[in-house]
Amino acid sequence: MTEHVDSELVARVLTGDTSAFDALILRYQKPLFNSCLRMVGNREDARDIVQTVFLKAYEKLDTFDRERRFFSWIFRMMMNESLNLMDRRRPTQELAPSLAAPGFSPEETLLQDERHARIQDALMRLQPDYRAAVVLRYFGDLSYRELAYVLDIPEKTVKSRLFSARRRLADWLAGPGMATHDQ
Repeated sequence: MTEHVDSELVARVLTGDTSAFDALILRYQKPLFNSCLRMVGNREDARDIVQTVFLKAYEKLDTFDRERRFFSWIFRMMMNESLNLMDRRRPTQELAPSLAAPGFSPEETLLQDERHARIQDALMRLQPDYRAAVVLRYFGDLSYRELAYVLDIPEKTVKSRLFSARRRLADWLAGPGMATHDQ
């Protein structure tokens, strides 16, 4: 259903209805931002990347293959922009602490913030190609087939990267910051 709606919106944009692109932005801005934030670890960078991605998507919409999912196509663009930024920027920056949700006690908020920080730290320790696979699979909810398309690698390689990344993350998150497997 979503692919059909996306395809209709793309067709409308290509015939001059720019408001149809606004609907695509509203639909995908949040998932793109959240995944991008997990990749680059910085809110401002993630905002900039998502803006750039939507601009490029609009400019290149005539190259979009309507046989594919729009979501996969734009996610691929976001991943490329994220990886380009990470190549230009070393070392990586930490994710800002999350805002506390209402109703949590200060202790629960602290524990949640620490857990989020450990997870983000572990993600940032992964090599970018492994991190991309994890972010797209678990935060972008892409299938193995979609991951293969977005990352431009065979599906078997996707599975291998996810297996290795999960193993590393489990090691890093299980102990007090000590990993048993090398990165």
